[in-house]
Amino acid sequence: MNATILFLPAHVDQPWRWLRVENDAVTGRGEGAPEAGADPTIAIAPADAVTLHWSSLPARSPAQAQAAARIVIAEASAAPLDGLHVAVGDEAEDERPIGVVANGRMRDWLGTLASLGIDPAVILPAPLLLPAPAEGYVRAELGGQSVVRGRTSGFADEARITDLVTGGSSPETLGRDAVEAAIVANVAQPLLNLRQGPFARRKRRAIDWPLIRRLAVLAGMILLVTLAIDLTRIARYAMAADAAEAQADALAREGLPRGADQGDAGRLLTERLSRLRGPGAGFSATVAALTSATREVDGTEVIAVAFEPTGELRATIAASGEAQANQLIDRLREAGFAVAASTFQSDGQRVRGDVTVALP
Repeated sequence: MNATILFLPAHVDQPWRWLRVENDAVTGRGEGAPEAGADPTIAIAPADAVTLHWSSLPARSPAQAQAAARIVIAEASAAPLDGLHVAVGDEAEDERPIGVVANGRMRDWLGTLASLGIDPAVILPAPLLLPAPAEGYVRAELGGQSVVRGRTSGFADEARITDLVTGGSSPETLGRDAVEAAIVANVAQPLLNLRQGPFARRKRRAIDWPLIRRLAVLAGMILLVTLAIDLTRIARYAMAADAAEAQADALAREGLPRGADQGDAGRLLTERLSRLRGPGAGFSATVAALTSATREVDGTEVIAVAFEPTGELRATIAASGEAQANQLIDRLREAGFAVAASTFQSDGQRVRGDVTVALP
């Protein structure tokens, strides 16, 4: 693989160092921040900033494996877990590596790299660049820091700590060629990436223009189909309206006498109905209103009626008193008629008078 290996300095005053890997070989090295290129950048965390553990974790989902790893770390760490970032390594191993680093340290690394225009694909603890020995320990200098690795351990090489961990046995110092071969192998398949959970690298989604074009075509087809459905519905409604109008015209013509069906059937039928019922509201409607008002007012009755050619209905009304007569007149006016009344005269214990009822 092709990649840039960037060693994060253990201290602020230390220089940045980098290696260039191309075609499974180290082809360049230097100090300072490298220029960002098309090849991925793999950042190497200093050994004294990351605590490594190994544990047999079940092959579960990443979230479940990380939860199990936090339980393991809670038993082995004196620091509160709230301030620690826990990352789980490759599940293909019998014992999986677990990296523990302070959240603040991770934020500082990523912030500094971002200011340099670098977004590393992997942050790998420095000890995991070395090969895992079959037995004992190996030592090498990585990015200006001496690092020791055992089969299930990895740490910065400090005299007291190294003697304590190795039991006094001296680690084997690897040569330059062996170190570079191990670097090439371990960056090709990183055993542990600290960029997990809240520090995972954000995926940049490229715009799929062919997909967008297909979606645009589908949207256009949907709009055309919708428009065709609306036009078909409008045409059906128009045809139904024309059929209903033709049926109404035919029914209207059936109500006309023979020889009188020339012209607008609706207008001719209205004129005939007007002649049959009489002018104004017609005899039936006017008498019905007068009869309804008489039923509503107790003590009133209709003595005589006469329907005039002008559409007026003249009626003689008898009532128990003048108050009842006035109530009858009010009922007719509320029904929408104009009412003219004569003076009601006393007729024994009742009063009698004439009213004229017509449309206003």
